[in-house]
Amino acid sequence: MKDFTMQEMQQMQQALQEKYKHKWEPIGPETGQNKLLWMIGEIGEVIDIVKKHGGQQASTDEKLRQDLIEELADVLMYYNDVLLCYGITPEELKQAYARKFKKNMTRW
Repeated sequence: MKDFTMQEMQQMQQALQEKYKHKWEPIGPETGQNKLLWMIGEIGEVIDIVKKHGGQQASTDEKLRQDLIEELADVLMYYNDVLLCYGITPEELKQAYARKFKKNMTRW
């Protein structure tokens, strides 16, 4: 299986946004904060799984693992919505990530 790229994720999110444009708030800078709040809610669901069952069980129990992965996918979906809201491209994110990595590699 080939890697799942940020570009593919953003394209999928755009397709979802288009399909549900009559039900969901539009993508744009004015709704970025809301998408961030929804993402934090999904992060809370990830934390709940690990908190209630422990990291070991969440990663090895088949049902819990699937729940964990699904909640992490929700986090990624909102993350990509945030990127779309602010017009951040995969290339811009890659460049910023590489700069931050380099900075962190020389931090201590």
